[in-house]
Amino acid sequence: MNNNKRYNPLENQLVIGITMGDPAGIGPEVIIKALSDPLLRRSARFIIFGMDEQLEYAADMAEKDIFWGRHQHEKLNRNYPHNIMVADYDDYPVPGGIHAPSRIGGEASLRFCIDAVQAAMDGIIDAVVTMPISKQSWHLAGAEWPGHTEMLQSLTKSPRKAMMFAAGPLKLALATIHEALFDVRNKFTIGCVYEPIDLLNDALKKYFGINRPRIAVAALNPHAGEDGQFGDEEQRIIAPAILIAQEQGINCSGPYPADTVFVRTVRGEFDGVVAMYHDQGMIPVKMLAWEDAVNITIGIPIIRTSPAHGTAFDIAGKGIANESGAKAAIRMAVEMARIRKLPAP
Repeated sequence: MNNNKRYNPLENQLVIGITMGDPAGIGPEVIIKALSDPLLRRSARFIIFGMDEQLEYAADMAEKDIFWGRHQHEKLNRNYPHNIMVADYDDYPVPGGIHAPSRIGGEASLRFCIDAVQAAMDGIIDAVVTMPISKQSWHLAGAEWPGHTEMLQSLTKSPRKAMMFAAGPLKLALATIHEALFDVRNKFTIGCVYEPIDLLNDALKKYFGINRPRIAVAALNPHAGEDGQFGDEEQRIIAPAILIAQEQGINCSGPYPADTVFVRTVRGEFDGVVAMYHDQGMIPVKMLAWEDAVNITIGIPIIRTSPAHGTAFDIAGKGIANESGAKAAIRMAVEMARIRKLPAP
């Protein structure tokens, strides 16, 4: 043991990166409101990838004192002297008072995300919390990705990914995401069902401390197909995917009728669910946690969480945005990072 090495308490604290999202949306406001909670501020140290000017405006509107430091984003490091530091991108001239998609808003929010992901890959931060972006703004900015999930997979060079949601006691992953309902059948494969089972199993162990997760797999058709009477996808695709997962040692079962499996999970019978399509999973998520559901990207080597809501341009700048989703996403990132750093059992 080197007794000459000075103890630095900053090195032992979690550092969470928060991207501001589209500057014209509610991101600045909900960040300020969320981090105004002293208990949340004590849970970790935070680096906000965003614009100090917009954050100060949001604080003034919310009647909050400035509680953060400011530093140029080019000089990013882990050991800032302030508990909360804004990595300031003041080189983006985003006009105030305009709450709509824009090219400059897309360019800025893209840069926040790209730099935050790189910081997580470099170990400067322990997790990334992304505030909402505008897909239209990203398109106007010429982004090569339609949204966060595709960007995260590309930047981390991850061969696999899945979209996971946490809503109170419900942990859920999606087999298909943004597919038209009538197109799901044509893109429905054993692999697209197996992959979220496998990734959800890993995430529940790595980030939620569940040593042997119990995973339920929802059926696609009513009554789980009734032995092929209402469709054969359960027999042709879902059951074989479950069998492959079981042969890999994953504790999963199903397919279960979707009208009961979420209730059974919330009551504690299962630790997680794999839903077959977007609304099958999102309806129970939004019913359970309309304001504080958390979106989690799994299958990538970094922790990323996000509120499950959008930019809300229509209420941005009015001081009425609800910060519950932002707080839930930040808390989730802190907890996931904390569990990941625990020694293996």
